[in-house]
Amino acid sequence: MKRAIVFGATGGIGRAICSDLAADGWSLYLHCNQKWDEAVKMGRELMCSYPQQDFIPVKLDFAVSDTDLLAFTKNLLTINAAVFAQGITDYNFIADQKMAVIEQIIQTNLLVPIKLTHLLESVLVKNDFSRIVYLGSVYGGEGSALEAVYSASKAGLTRFSQAYAREVASTNLTVNVVAPGAVKTPMNEIFSSETMQEVKEEIPAGRLAETTDISFWVKTILSPSSGYLTGQTIYVSGGWLL
Repeated sequence: MKRAIVFGATGGIGRAICSDLAADGWSLYLHCNQKWDEAVKMGRELMCSYPQQDFIPVKLDFAVSDTDLLAFTKNLLTINAAVFAQGITDYNFIADQKMAVIEQIIQTNLLVPIKLTHLLESVLVKNDFSRIVYLGSVYGGEGSALEAVYSASKAGLTRFSQAYAREVASTNLTVNVVAPGAVKTPMNEIFSSETMQEVKEEIPAGRLAETTDISFWVKTILSPSSGYLTGQTIYVSGGWLL
C-alpha cells in the first residue's frame, strides 16, 4: 500500500491534492493545524469512497518544539511521500509587519518543512520509490511587493529542494516544488473583486488556476514513473510573471 502525508490537507489546494491522490490509490495522513473537525470529516468521506485505503487525520502545530516534531514523525506508519501544502502569508509592508509574524511565516513555510524533511528522510529512502513535493509559489521566482517575507520563504523552498535533491539523487527519493500562480483559494479572498479582475487580466491564460490545476502536477510527480524528475520547480501559473 502506498501512503503519503499531506501537510495542510484542509486548505484549498491541500483538499484537491488529497482528493486526487485518494482517487489514484494512495492512503493518506491528513494533516491539519486547527481544523481538526474538517480533517476528520474529510477522512470519513474519503474512506467511504475508497474503503480499501486508510485516511488518518493528524494534528500538528508548526510552532511546536523540535522534540514534538520528532515525536510526531516517530508515530507515523511507513510513508512513500510527503507533500507540504501548508502555507501562510501576511499582505503588508515589511516595515509594518510584526516581528512575530515574520518569524511565523518563515517557520511555517520554510523552516519546519526542512526540519520535517530531515526527520522523514530515513523512512522515505527505504522504499522502492519515494517522493517529496513542496508547494512553492510564482513569487518564489519573482518576488511580490507587500509579500516580501512570503516570497523569501517560497524562494527558499526552491533553492533548498534543488540542493537537497542532489544529496538524495542516488536513492529512490525525488524532491520537487510545484509553484502555483494565482489560485482560487480562501487565501485570495482578502482582495477585492476589482483587484482579482486586474490579476486575471495580467495572466495570459485569462483565468485564475483551479485547485485541481495544481493537484494534477502533485499527483503526477508522485507517480512511480516520475523518478527521473528531481530538483525542479514547476511553475503552474498560466504564463503569469515568469
